[in-house]
Amino acid sequence: MFFGHRFRSSSTHHSKKVECRKQNAVLRLRLSTIHFLLSGENMSGHSKWSTIKRKKGAADAKRGKLFTKVIKEIIVSARMGGGDINANPRLRAAVLAAKAENMPKDNIERAIKKGAGELEGVNYEEYTYEGYGPGGVAMMLEVLTDNKNRTVADIRHTFSKHNGSLGEGGCVSWMFEKKGLILVDRAGVDEDRLIEVALDAGALDVKDNGKEFEVTTSPAGFEDVKKAIEGAGLKWSYAEVTMVPQTTVRLSGKDAEQMLKLMEGLEDSDDVQKVYANFDIADEEMERLSA
Repeated sequence: MFFGHRFRSSSTHHSKKVECRKQNAVLRLRLSTIHFLLSGENMSGHSKWSTIKRKKGAADAKRGKLFTKVIKEIIVSARMGGGDINANPRLRAAVLAAKAENMPKDNIERAIKKGAGELEGVNYEEYTYEGYGPGGVAMMLEVLTDNKNRTVADIRHTFSKHNGSLGEGGCVSWMFEKKGLILVDRAGVDEDRLIEVALDAGALDVKDNGKEFEVTTSPAGFEDVKKAIEGAGLKWSYAEVTMVPQTTVRLSGKDAEQMLKLMEGLEDSDDVQKVYANFDIADEEMERLSA
């Protein structure tokens, strides 16, 4: 038995598939909005935290620490995958992050050469640590260090100081999934246009969290989707390949305050590249505590 669509041109069939994907995404968006209103779910706290910090801007001291972290990432990326940004996706992402922070071109090129072995440099090693924050919040840390013992001691001290604890490997990693996450402000954004642009570029999903649109991608498709969103004139407040938690832990009061102090303490370490956590704090309280 033959159906009409089998006689259509491949381009027409492709258009139908794209349209179907868009319609499905619109349906998912409507359902996720309803789910948000019923459950009060929102993006994880570390994403909120990063967004707030970005809006506030980095002080000179913080910018210096950020440069140190980005340079380390460039060095390790070049060491592991070579100094050609076109053939090394991780290095390309690190260089883009450096440019987004207005790092001087000479600094970037020097870091690449150190990683590729053309210049002498420090040998950094990668480690992942897991633990718990106040209220049982699951946390993961990505670390680059030239002295593991020093770094572990510092991390353990920071956890203990703010009512957290360093855990065993694998204790919380199963709660996270690596994805690209792009947050687009809802103000002035045509949601159907965003869905069309994001899906055409390869996004996995678009969800309305009540304040912003969350665009999720595969790690490999992150840059393509981000470029497409920027190319459409849509502004994002947060864009990163990150560890997205499957569930979140709602915090308030003293737990919320200690959680943000723990985040600040860990991110203040030159050796800690990224901190992921599944806490959720109300926007108003987050803003107040981060002031």
